[in-house]
Amino acid sequence: MRAPYREGLSHMHILVTGGAGFIGSHVVEHHLARGDQVQVLDDLSTGSRDNLAPFLDHPGFRFEAVDVLQCATLDRFAAWADRIYHLAAVVGVKRVLAEPVKVLSTNIAGTERLLRAVHAGGWRPQIVLASSSEVYGRNSAPRFEESMDLVFHYQRSSRWNYAISKLADESLGLSYSQRHGHRIVVARLFNTIGPRQIGRYGMVVPTFIAQAIAGQPLTVYGDGCQTRSFCDVRDVVMLLDRLAENPASHGEIVNVGHDREITITALAELVKTLAASASPITYVPYREAYGEDFEDTPRRRPALDKLYRLVDCQPRWTLEDTLTDLMQRLRTGKH
Repeated sequence: MRAPYREGLSHMHILVTGGAGFIGSHVVEHHLARGDQVQVLDDLSTGSRDNLAPFLDHPGFRFEAVDVLQCATLDRFAAWADRIYHLAAVVGVKRVLAEPVKVLSTNIAGTERLLRAVHAGGWRPQIVLASSSEVYGRNSAPRFEESMDLVFHYQRSSRWNYAISKLADESLGLSYSQRHGHRIVVARLFNTIGPRQIGRYGMVVPTFIAQAIAGQPLTVYGDGCQTRSFCDVRDVVMLLDRLAENPASHGEIVNVGHDREITITALAELVKTLAASASPITYVPYREAYGEDFEDTPRRRPALDKLYRLVDCQPRWTLEDTLTDLMQRLRTGKH
């Protein structure tokens, strides 16, 4: 076993669970560019080898196709890592609704097993636990603050299973931090977008862009009045890096994203304009889209005061810049 990394040295050992996914692959790219060594664990249930293709021949990169719940060497990886990004999870609205039991079992048990492995190793890596703005539930406040009450409605459907699983992950992370001194920051991510994101599981931006460029109708679920705040994945990764390295972040829950709010209808109009597309906008009832009466979140805008107290940078990508970049990539086939 190598001597543990200490702050101030030039390179780190980075473990990324779910590293073949959309956000995870950008974490990989970010750290390899810094000269770090990166180990990815991913069962490829949602992630793709294609996302990792640019890094497979990099001398500092290693990949193992394995489920965190089944990885027999998780203890060894945890002891090797100077920083861990735990991104492995069942994600996407359509998949969450289709696999409700797996959402709860995988997301909660995977986090618990990882934290138990870290604790057993006696080493204290920096840990970023990826949570979600979904934990705020049906809260309709103008801004979502980390300390506010969370609002869930009882339903017989599995609508809130993902949010509940992420809330359980947060509680596990904070418990390990408070009781055992682990250096954990919980990042509540708000609608991350960017290269390598796909629309297969209900992601709205890649879906709209693909429809606009193909001249197909842009399908808005519900009435389109629901708002979201989108942040480019390249900014998200930068912010997560800064949070992880700041000791003041450890033991904290922090919103991560951009605070510009836009309705889904306005997003569709913006995509049409930037793509110079004549595609119509059509509205699809939730029951038709998801097979059930889906309870959507009416607003989703983060309060970022806490984030900016902890990091010394702000997002660089505007929504227009990201959308334009994604359109160019789709048209040219750039990964």
